[in-house]
Amino acid sequence: MRFVILSSLLACNPPAPPASEAESDLSWPAQADRAAPSNKKPEAKVDAVLTSPPEVPPPVDRDPATVVVELEVVEKVSEIAPGVEYMFWTFGGSVPGQFIRIRHGDMVEFHLKNHPDNKVPHNIDLHAVTGPGGGATSSLTPPGHETVFSFQALNPGLYVYHCATAPVGMHIANGMYGLILVEPPDGLPPVDREYYVMQGDFYTLGGFGDRGLQPFDMEKALKEQPDYVLFNGKVGALTGDTSLIARQGETVRLYVGNGGPNLVSSFHVIGEIFDSVWVEGGSNVNHDVQTTLIPAGGATIVEFEVEAPGELILVDHAIFRAFNKGAIGKIEVEGDATPSVYTGQVSQDVYLPEGSAVQRMPDAEPPVSRAKTRDERIAHGQEKYREVCASCHMIDGKGMKGAFPPLAGSDYLNADVDRAIRVVANGLDGEITVNGETYDSVMPRLAFSHEDTANVLTYVYSQWDNNGTEVTREHVEKVLGPEGT
Repeated sequence: MRFVILSSLLACNPPAPPASEAESDLSWPAQADRAAPSNKKPEAKVDAVLTSPPEVPPPVDRDPATVVVELEVVEKVSEIAPGVEYMFWTFGGSVPGQFIRIRHGDMVEFHLKNHPDNKVPHNIDLHAVTGPGGGATSSLTPPGHETVFSFQALNPGLYVYHCATAPVGMHIANGMYGLILVEPPDGLPPVDREYYVMQGDFYTLGGFGDRGLQPFDMEKALKEQPDYVLFNGKVGALTGDTSLIARQGETVRLYVGNGGPNLVSSFHVIGEIFDSVWVEGGSNVNHDVQTTLIPAGGATIVEFEVEAPGELILVDHAIFRAFNKGAIGKIEVEGDATPSVYTGQVSQDVYLPEGSAVQRMPDAEPPVSRAKTRDERIAHGQEKYREVCASCHMIDGKGMKGAFPPLAGSDYLNADVDRAIRVVANGLDGEITVNGETYDSVMPRLAFSHEDTANVLTYVYSQWDNNGTEVTREHVEKVLGPEGT
């Protein structure tokens, strides 16, 4: 497996000698080789192709041109997690904002539009801009207005853009960031697939998974205590049916940014090693790297050739952020088993996320909120599942191949409700077979009340083609005995 990372692209250091001809082809031009700023406006004029994540516009294959970028700010309520809504401020209607792809030497005519239904003014600071505020001083736009400014793309690289209207941190925390790629004159080497991924930290009045419309919490933001750390603005944005895909033998390039506003990302792909890293956006190349830092307001390009099938798991390796706050995604790699690369054997103790269950003394437990109907039980169970179970079994219930068994359409789960209750209450250690596949790992005992156990199982049975069984607190007590025994 071959990985190449070009982190945040471009510093002022002179380029290191290339290790090989192929590596040289991936290098950005040295400062001395770049064209000086041109006072002549390019004759050709083209409209920029903008895409929402995780899609990326096609490569740029042309001479420098005047590129018209039209980007609309939209304030909209969307799900940040299942059952949880948030008022996002967006560039182009998505978090992160639309991907902009141009080339070195282009003159960019930038149109920023603030939708009439919006409530506050916005602007844009593009880190690819050489000029005051990165364009922010020229683009303050009230609702119902449009501003225009121009800049020349002097430096190739992958850059963050974001809103810089006061309070700047609030605008960024509400999702106002994205990436702009300035390709070098000769472009980037061709690959089979390209994707756009961007991390951000979010601060809500309620805790992780609290249902309903959650407002922004400035106090948490000031203390840098996010409730959510996410790829592409939503829990599960890159899992399940929305996982990224690739086929064995293909080359994949990821454009990865970190909008912040506060946290540094420790970007890692579980089970892989980065062969090469362009450190801190410069020309110094590091090799055989396991995890690379992406600062708030920075970006990275990851390129890899897929040699073995299975799931590649993208995480922020500040690991509680991944398994408890949402910074996790998948690339589903299709293809034939390759034992010479990876045998598929799994060690019982290799990996054991614990979920977010908090242990308490029995007399410290808060009063239990009891569900009165099946629908309430499902709703309460969904909250508990997201808080605890999704860290292993995934938000879509599909688990993690070879490590954590699926709950979706699980023959093991559907065959015996009493057994499922005991597993939730007492944990599980040893080999089991689920849907014809063997799993040999450890499920820790969960500090669930009888009510929690009934709710989470009712939710799971109601989802993903399971058999719809409703588990009551009385049923749990019949299997386990009275609470606290």
